[in-house]
Amino acid sequence: MKIGILKDHKKGERRVAISPKISKQLISKGFEVLVEKDAGLNASFKNSDYEENGVTVESRAVVFKDADILIKINPFDEEDLKLIDNHHILISQLYHKSNTKLIHDIAEKGATAFSLDAMPRISRAQEMDVLSSQSNLAGYKAVILGAYEMTKIFPLMMTAAGTITPSRVLIFGVGVAGLQAIATAKRLGAIVEATDIRLETKEQAESLGAKFITVDGDTGDASEDGYAKVASEEYKQKQKEAVNKSLFEADLVITTAMVPGRKSPVLITEDQVKQMKNGAVIVDLAAAQGGNCSLSKLNKTVIENGVKIIGTTIAPESVSTNASDLFAKNIYNFISHLTEEAQFKWDFEDEITFGTCIVKEGIIKQNGIENG
Repeated sequence: MKIGILKDHKKGERRVAISPKISKQLISKGFEVLVEKDAGLNASFKNSDYEENGVTVESRAVVFKDADILIKINPFDEEDLKLIDNHHILISQLYHKSNTKLIHDIAEKGATAFSLDAMPRISRAQEMDVLSSQSNLAGYKAVILGAYEMTKIFPLMMTAAGTITPSRVLIFGVGVAGLQAIATAKRLGAIVEATDIRLETKEQAESLGAKFITVDGDTGDASEDGYAKVASEEYKQKQKEAVNKSLFEADLVITTAMVPGRKSPVLITEDQVKQMKNGAVIVDLAAAQGGNCSLSKLNKTVIENGVKIIGTTIAPESVSTNASDLFAKNIYNFISHLTEEAQFKWDFEDEITFGTCIVKEGIIKQNGIENG
């Protein structure tokens, strides 16, 4: 089978789905690999890097025509759909729960599609989980961005002119991004606090040196398939009261709380922002889904009462070489799981195949359940 690596044309995207090194590993498994010309340039991979690893560099039209498996990072768009037909197997982040028109369009083409963001949160799928690998980088970059935007330094510093006290960092959400943010901020010398609806994350946060803010009356029953559930209004109010003291003292706040397929929960209101320190910075990683701060705007910086609110995905595009390497390894592991001797096994008894195959030869499936 032939694998086609497509250039992502989404504005701001700098990653590529498969790196030259992983291309070589796929070829060793019996696949032929084609890459769209210049697909990896923004991730510092030249066309010649692919060619040296046995990959054929082709035009976009030829990749679509010749490849059986088409891989990209972001959802396939209208221009892609014009070139897709019933022999194609598509692999990308389709966000199928909120992108139903795309799913129906793919089905009308008679194609097959796997959605990487539908990967089940089970231990044996961790090596295929692009959300985790990319969120790890996002957590790191959130701290670096915050450090750049702050008017203070992170560590305690004792000088002849006096002592500089360490900055205080508060992190909402102790998932993959939050844990990496904790670790990075601690390495830079900050005092770090964290909070999460999932009580089981307390030990993880504390193991990295953060103080965990516990909400009184929390039952700990707040995790579902590795993701946070939607919190009750009562819990949100209790959390707000519990974190206010830390929020109002924080120099940097990083919010990472997202619920798959839903709007991001609002954790910081306009009223709370007005009570924060002048010069504080909020980096809202959930801005693409509405934001954890009510004032966040995606890809914009808002200043309210002296507080700088940066709405972003911090997308790992800013570290595109590392992000592409990790994404590519996830893809390699995923394809290895789905295939045997370079052919798909189509084992729908398997939880990973069952969960990620959204369309099979024109038949729409939601979490592996046929509905058409």
